[in-house]
Amino acid sequence: MTARLLVVGILTPPALMLLGAFGCGQPGSPSGRSEAEITLPNPSTSGGMAVAEAIAKRRSIRNFAGEPLTLEEVSQLAWAAQGITEPNRKYRAAPSAGALYPLELYVLTHEGVFHYIPDRHSLAPITSKDRRSDLSRAALGQSFIADAALSFVITAVYARTEAKYGGRARMYVHMEAGHVAENIHLQAVALGLGSVPVGAFRDRAVSDVIGLPSDHTPLYIIPVGHPR
Repeated sequence: MTARLLVVGILTPPALMLLGAFGCGQPGSPSGRSEAEITLPNPSTSGGMAVAEAIAKRRSIRNFAGEPLTLEEVSQLAWAAQGITEPNRKYRAAPSAGALYPLELYVLTHEGVFHYIPDRHSLAPITSKDRRSDLSRAALGQSFIADAALSFVITAVYARTEAKYGGRARMYVHMEAGHVAENIHLQAVALGLGSVPVGAFRDRAVSDVIGLPSDHTPLYIIPVGHPR
């Protein structure tokens, strides 16, 4: 049997909108839902492009069209990164040492900045301001970050893993960030989108752009959009 990537093949057309209309808020948490939190559509977990085909087609794309993503596309990408795949035990789409899940996922679009909440498959708004250009400047002026429909920022809370693994924790956390990033890249390909890994940025500047808590360290930026 051919291995299949768990993606949707055809998505409904509504554009990614209304997100910014919810205004400003703080990053959400599994224990406290904000009234402004946006519940994402259920992700597809069957059908779609073969894994091997997605791997073969993956390339770093830096030239993006201006078309926004649909909410379904955002949902599928966020789920591939950190979504819950085993509800009873709260296992996620990417493996994590000790199932401690030290990573947090942020989404920057033209409608604002959002924090992904895996337990509820939702987006908690942080600000309704478009911070993509600010993120581009924090990433040493890489202009395609401002052009992409959205950028994911993967951050780490090292203490979650250090409590169990001590000095090995940072290596495990960085491995996990790679797992999450590859899921995003392959899911993007399967959706007909482009993405590119970005590691060149000023940590403090990225933290300021998003408004990260002090224990969150940015590790990875992934712009995603329709290739031009």
